[in-house]
Amino acid sequence: MTTTEDSSADRLVLEAVGVSLSGPRVSSSDAAKDDAQIDARIAVAFSGGVDSCVLLDAAVRVAGASRVIALHVHHGLSVNADAWLAHCEAFARERGVAFDARRVEVSREAGASIEANARDARYRALDAMCEAHGVRTMWLAQHADDQAETVLLQLLRGAGLAGLAAMAPAYSPAGAMAVRVRPLLHLLRAQLEQYANARGLHWIDDESNADTRYARNALRHEVTPALAVHFPGFRDALARTAAHAASAQRLLDELAQLDLNAMARDEGRALSHDALLALDDDRALNLLRYWMRGLGLVAASSARLNDALRQLREVGAAHEGHRLRIDHAGQALRSYRGLVYWEAGDSRDPADETALVAREAGELRWQGEPVWRLPQWRGSFVFAMVEGGANAADRGGLDTIPLTVLKRARLAVRSRSGGERMRVNPSHDAPGRTLKNLFQERGIPAWKRDVPLLYVGDELLFVPLLGVNRAALPETVDAAEARIRIDWREDLTIA
Repeated sequence: MTTTEDSSADRLVLEAVGVSLSGPRVSSSDAAKDDAQIDARIAVAFSGGVDSCVLLDAAVRVAGASRVIALHVHHGLSVNADAWLAHCEAFARERGVAFDARRVEVSREAGASIEANARDARYRALDAMCEAHGVRTMWLAQHADDQAETVLLQLLRGAGLAGLAAMAPAYSPAGAMAVRVRPLLHLLRAQLEQYANARGLHWIDDESNADTRYARNALRHEVTPALAVHFPGFRDALARTAAHAASAQRLLDELAQLDLNAMARDEGRALSHDALLALDDDRALNLLRYWMRGLGLVAASSARLNDALRQLREVGAAHEGHRLRIDHAGQALRSYRGLVYWEAGDSRDPADETALVAREAGELRWQGEPVWRLPQWRGSFVFAMVEGGANAADRGGLDTIPLTVLKRARLAVRSRSGGERMRVNPSHDAPGRTLKNLFQERGIPAWKRDVPLLYVGDELLFVPLLGVNRAALPETVDAAEARIRIDWREDLTIA
């Protein structure tokens, strides 16, 4: 027999799911995604624990089985992972719900958080499955206890407003197809368990949830029970704190976006050094955090950002000789020629002005093709005939190459490895110079220097942004010979 308490939990869960189904407000700068939650199909991130079992069961009751798909991620971290996968599939099938699962590898590198790595892998897999099934709304089963634990963890870590804002009821991650919605965020774990018991649901108990070596588990088993005794309303209070923090963070983000609009260079990948230093410290630090988040970089600690800003002020935009470099999480903050920017790599990498990224090499026996497409470089070499023979060799400042040079050996494209040299001076006695020095001389930002080098045989022939290596050309010119101009064209990026 269903008790009054059970009936209350049933009603609360179904109401919460119904509200989400009708379309919660999404925190997103992309207005086009605001209606994504109204899409006909809903994905439920389904681990098989009590929370996600309740969410899936309620979603079927409110929306109907045909509108729901259950998505499971197999981490392989537990010896029971295969059994959990089987349980989840059976649970979904019993309710007539479509089911999909992905297996992921979780990094166990020393010093890395297994929890964080597993979470990142899980969301990548869930997003991939949503995209594969064309689903634009994904429901997550976090609840009020999870929210309270998250706020406490962020407080103990000394997090800023963005951390204290904790989990949003609905949000649209950058680059993800599906909006993430948390229908149960205002319900207690105890209410979900009441619903599950009343419905006779069977769920998985992950043995790792009892391991208090993990910070969240320690809070759950040892701290929050004591808080519940002395401060019964602590969950509601922490939820209000998260909401206030989220509101304040939105205002800071709006201010940062105004500042970014005023000083962004090269499509937001760089900032004006002078404009950044014109801001007071609080405003400049707010901009740096927002900028890094927009670039997809790992958040830096307050101490690291304060030190970076201090060094930027000490160096000043005019002191080019210093060429500031501050390492952070595999990236380097650079100040050079009036710009502040991030580049991949740190001080352990080769001492070059760019991160040297190895890409797949390619070869071509050129037979007059007008375009050589290089997907691994996201661009193409374009070969165009230049009329006028030798007299057109440098017309309009365009480097051209005799046709016989292109056909004397196979063309090859390679990554920069450091130390490559070329001659840009027409004089045969002029010395070759390193690509690094030529890039610097022409003021080409570091992030633009990861370009494919075009070789004919083993001889460097052409470098995008720098032009033809004149050392590869013959000393004598046949005025009647056809000549070719080479351009490098990057793929069009569609936002």
